[in-house]
Amino acid sequence: MPRTSRKRSTLANRAIVASAALLLGGGGLVAVNVYASAGEGDSHRSAPRTQNAGQWMSTIDCPDVATQDQLTNVPDAARPEVDRNLALIDSQITEAYKRFADEKAQIQRDPGFADNAILNPLKDKRAATLERIALSIGRVAERPQGLEGLAPCTLRAQDGQGQNGGQQGQNGGQQGQNGGQGDGQNGGQDQGQDGGQNGGQGDGQNGGQDGGQDGGQNGGQNGGGQAGNGPEASDFVDITTVQPNVKKARTARGGSKGTFSTNCGVNEAGKFNSDNVIVAPGVSNGAHHMHDYVGNQANDAFATDDSLAAGETSCRNQGDKSTYYWPVLRLQNGQDEADANADGGGKEGNVGEIQTPSQVTLTFAGSPKSKVTAMPRFLRIITGDAKAFTNGDANANASWSCTGFEDRQLKDKYPICPEGSQVVRSFTFQSCWDGQNADSANHRTHVAFADQNGRCQNGFKAIPQLKQRVVYDVPPGPGFAVDSFPEQLHKPVTDHGDFINVFDDNLMKKVVNCINGGRKCR
Repeated sequence: MPRTSRKRSTLANRAIVASAALLLGGGGLVAVNVYASAGEGDSHRSAPRTQNAGQWMSTIDCPDVATQDQLTNVPDAARPEVDRNLALIDSQITEAYKRFADEKAQIQRDPGFADNAILNPLKDKRAATLERIALSIGRVAERPQGLEGLAPCTLRAQDGQGQNGGQQGQNGGQQGQNGGQGDGQNGGQDQGQDGGQNGGQGDGQNGGQDGGQDGGQNGGQNGGGQAGNGPEASDFVDITTVQPNVKKARTARGGSKGTFSTNCGVNEAGKFNSDNVIVAPGVSNGAHHMHDYVGNQANDAFATDDSLAAGETSCRNQGDKSTYYWPVLRLQNGQDEADANADGGGKEGNVGEIQTPSQVTLTFAGSPKSKVTAMPRFLRIITGDAKAFTNGDANANASWSCTGFEDRQLKDKYPICPEGSQVVRSFTFQSCWDGQNADSANHRTHVAFADQNGRCQNGFKAIPQLKQRVVYDVPPGPGFAVDSFPEQLHKPVTDHGDFINVFDDNLMKKVVNCINGGRKCR
């Protein structure tokens, strides 16, 4: 897809965003984004959908069918049909959210309108699709029970309007505290799993309190970003107010200290699409947001193992045809992209100027407790959760920081970086493999994170751990956001990364030998 921006933001764009951004002081956010248009809420699960008249709602909150226990062991014969129906459920939520966004004023006046015009029709569509999922599995295995209970959705109330603004501050602070703790559990070995648990709590207390308090104070005024569905001012925090929270794990005797780095560029060719071949194979626009791609250039919704193996790669080492992808980051500066009227782009609330990273680092590291074994070819791994705003942060795993401040990591806030510092997104992937499967029905249970001591549990084997670091030169202050499903409101906690291993056998052997031998290789 053509694009309007390839490298760094222009001085004119910087001026636009700077005028929209914030005065930075010890308290963090003290002004609003000029593109504010509609408020949002915090990240806690919603109350029942019956609300007092006059209370604003932020989004539609639906159970995530794909993560349910009933779908952890979908038979291979049923999986294509199940995947198509799961993608249809995402489309149903997207369509319902569009109606919700168009009718917010009516919903505020008459909460019953939401039930009749949005939630009940959505429930009926979901119920029919869930029945098709159950039938497709039931043809080849035991029919899953209880899926029909996942049909109802609710509206999530927001706390950031007028007299409720202070409550948003309290919730924002609590969100930060909880988010910091979760970051530690999933933070990965590069941040130190013990250190992540202890330090992440500091991240939450400082980042959440600063961002939450300011979000609460300004909640009655601040709203969504340029697209009307986020982000909002309380999604940002001044990185200089966050306490250091990263500690590196120690590598024990018998651990693997080496690394292997692969250089695959920064997506200079501008390869984007709104597909996700892991989660929604064969479904165009299965992600409902745009992805950046480096590595394999054949990746789209219809890619197969064979087409990926035959595809070209942007990686310097041609033995690495792996595909690495993540949601694009956009500068919400009023500039339209080529996808302004396209699926996955402006049609679904993903607007603004796509930013090409200034740097992408892809490193495979070892285990602090053992040697690593080779990844199977075509292993698929997803880290993070694209629906963490409504699902909760159990699987959230991306971190945000700034160059010069990377001992301070955020999970549920975007960083406001000082002048001269750049925004950093970090993704640490699962480092334990079940030894058998290249994928699983929910795309999670075949891989796992090591425990807090760095060990793989339950018969899982240590594999090279992918660590992605993506850097952006964007103007200081708010005014940027990652693409997301429309109802996820561009929240930073929804950030995620995807990887399919297409190393050739010889290069994978080199990766393993370098890591186990304690060497740094490229």
